[in-house]
Amino acid sequence: MAQLRIWGRANSVNVQKVLWCCGELGIPFERLDAGMQYGQVDTAEYRAMNPNGRIPTLVDGDVVLWESHAILRYLALREIERQPGQEQRLLYPAAAAARARVERWLDWVLSTLQPAERNLFWGMVRTKPEDRDMAVINAAAEASASVWRVLDAHLAHGHPFVEGDALTLADIALGAYARRWFGIDIPGKPQLPRLDAWYGRLTQRPAFQQFVAPPLT
Repeated sequence: MAQLRIWGRANSVNVQKVLWCCGELGIPFERLDAGMQYGQVDTAEYRAMNPNGRIPTLVDGDVVLWESHAILRYLALREIERQPGQEQRLLYPAAAAARARVERWLDWVLSTLQPAERNLFWGMVRTKPEDRDMAVINAAAEASASVWRVLDAHLAHGHPFVEGDALTLADIALGAYARRWFGIDIPGKPQLPRLDAWYGRLTQRPAFQQFVAPPLT
């Protein structure tokens, strides 16, 4: 079977989710640079795969997918099909209620966390210090803190991961953004001890260290 291919920059949070997921599942892949300084996304060939001209795009034989969370689901389900009865260790619970609890966090990342965090990351990481609008950045930091408080409160359930005792796609989607939150130095961040402990566990995972932990750029 041909190795799957993932198009996208290694420093893109949406690409990092997919690479981390592959690492956790032991799926070999080839990554091809695309987006920003690498171009590619506006070519006719790329747009034929992904009409949005965004990253990541996954190609697995005749399967072509865009949208990072759709790709995460596909990768997990792909392995579940290949390893029936092993769902518990394959990031995506089989039971309806358990799966729905994971799904809500995938939606929440896109609807709530990403919009709150965007100006903080772009302002502090991808903008020169002399060009930063600190009013916008501080507002984004406050908005991000409010969102992370939601997860910190949820983690009061006492389990090591977001939805229990096993890593799931929820941890991957949230953890990729947590790397940005913990990696940006800005005054006034709240103390969120449960969030800190959860993130600390993620940082010990080899796939996180390889694909998500490198410096923010």
